[in-house]
Amino acid sequence: MPIPVISTAQMREWEAATWAAGQTEAEVIRRVGKRVARRARKLTRAGDTVLFLIGKGHNGDDARAAAKQLEGREGEVLEMFLPDTDLLPLESALKEKPALIVDGLFGIGLNRPLSEAWQKIISTINASHIPVLAIDVPSGLNADSGETFGAGIEAAVTLAVGAPKTGLLAPAAWPFVGKLEVTDDVGLVPCPLASELNWTQPEDFEHFPPARNVAGNKGDFGHAAVVAGSFGYHGAAMLAARGAQRAQPGLVTVFTQENVFHPIAAQLQSAMVHLWKPDLKLPEKTSALLVGPGLAAPEVFEPLKKFTRHLWRVAAFPLVVDASALDVLDAEPFQKNFTRVLTPHPGEAARLLKTTAANVQADRVGALRELSKKFGGAWVVLKGHQTLVGRDEGKIFVNPSGNAHLAQGGSGDLLAGFITGLLAQPALAADVEMLLRYAVWQHGAAADKLSLTRKNWTVEDLAAELGNAR
Repeated sequence: MPIPVISTAQMREWEAATWAAGQTEAEVIRRVGKRVARRARKLTRAGDTVLFLIGKGHNGDDARAAAKQLEGREGEVLEMFLPDTDLLPLESALKEKPALIVDGLFGIGLNRPLSEAWQKIISTINASHIPVLAIDVPSGLNADSGETFGAGIEAAVTLAVGAPKTGLLAPAAWPFVGKLEVTDDVGLVPCPLASELNWTQPEDFEHFPPARNVAGNKGDFGHAAVVAGSFGYHGAAMLAARGAQRAQPGLVTVFTQENVFHPIAAQLQSAMVHLWKPDLKLPEKTSALLVGPGLAAPEVFEPLKKFTRHLWRVAAFPLVVDASALDVLDAEPFQKNFTRVLTPHPGEAARLLKTTAANVQADRVGALRELSKKFGGAWVVLKGHQTLVGRDEGKIFVNPSGNAHLAQGGSGDLLAGFITGLLAQPALAADVEMLLRYAVWQHGAAADKLSLTRKNWTVEDLAAELGNAR
C-alpha cells in the first residue's frame, strides 16, 4: 500500500498508538537497526568499515542497534554528545576513510538552531565526501519544512522510518536528503493516518499488471497510436514508439511528417509507420493515442493545434499529451468518463500556468492541482525529481525510483510512449491511477538498474530495459 507523507506531529501520534497497543520502543529500535544495517550492507562491500555516528536521541539508539547487527563489515561506533570536544575524534575517524557513514546524530525532534560547534562537525562530515546513510532525516534538517537549522548533513541515501516526513520532499531538502527510501516494516501498528500526498512503494505493483489470458491475441491488447516526429526531431518519435512497444500492446502505429518518414520507418520493425496529415483519420480500433514528442518544427504548430484540440474534446479513447503538443492545448472540457493525461516537466508546466519553473518547483503539489483543474480534471504526471502523479482532487502519489541520469533528451518521450502503450490495453486502462504510477516507477527503476552497472548509459539503453523491473 502507498504510504502517507506525514508531519513530525503525526509521526508522534503514530508512535503513541504503537506504544498503546503494547509494542515496545526497544523492539522497534531493534527492527529499525536491522533495516539500517541491511541498507548499509547494500551500500558497501564485504570487509568495508562503516562509521556509526551516535547522538543522544532515538536516532542514536537506531544507529547503535544497526552497528550491532552489521554482518560482514567492520562497524566503528563514535558517540557524539559533546560537540565542543567531539570534532577531533571525528576527524581521526574520517582519516581512516570508512566506506560509509551512518548518520544517527539528530532526528525529527530537533527544533532549534545548531550551535557553531555542531555546524562545524556537520561541515567536516560533508567535506569528507564519504557517502552518508541518514536515519529517518539528515541531521540538522527540519523534518517539517525541509530547511536546515544552520547546517545539514548531505546524505547519499536517507532511510525514512515508517513514512516520509513532509520536509524531506521539499526542494530545499533535496541536496541533503539524497535518494529517499522508506522502511515501513519496523514494528509500528498499521498507519492510522491519511494524507493528500502518498509515497509509492515497489510492493504496490506486486499484482500489476495482471497476468495475461493464455489464449489472448493481439486484438485483446489494444492499438497504441503515436503522432510524433518532425524535421530535426525524428528521434523523439522513435523513442516514443520504443516506449509504447515495451508496454506490449497488440499494435503500435506511428504517424509522422513526410520529411522524416523514411528514417523512422527504416528503424522500426514491429511498429507500423504512416504519414500524418491534419485531416488524419486514426485506425478504427485505436485504443490510446500519444500526441507531441518531436513536433517542435514551426510549420507543424497550427495543424497540430487543431488536431489535438479536436481529439481532446471528442476522443473516447485515452489521450496522452506530451512535449510540444502541451503548448497547443486550450482549457477545453471533455467528458467525465474520458481519460486525458498531461506529462509536463517543470518548464512546460510553468508555460501552461503562465509562471516560472522555480514557482512550479516551490509548490509541485499546488502546480499539479492547478494544471489538472485548468484542463478539466486531466491526470497529470509532473516529471522531475520525485515525479508526482495525480489530479485536481484525490490523492497525489510521489514516485521513489529514478536518478539524475534520467536528465537526458528523449527520456520523457520514452515515458510518454510507455504510458500510452499501457493505456492502449483495456484491462490495464481500467485503473488509470495504478497504471500511471506503475509506468513512472518502471521508468525510474530501469534507470536505477542501469546505474548499478554503468554510469554512461543512454536513453537507448533505457528503452531496452524499460518495463523489466521487478
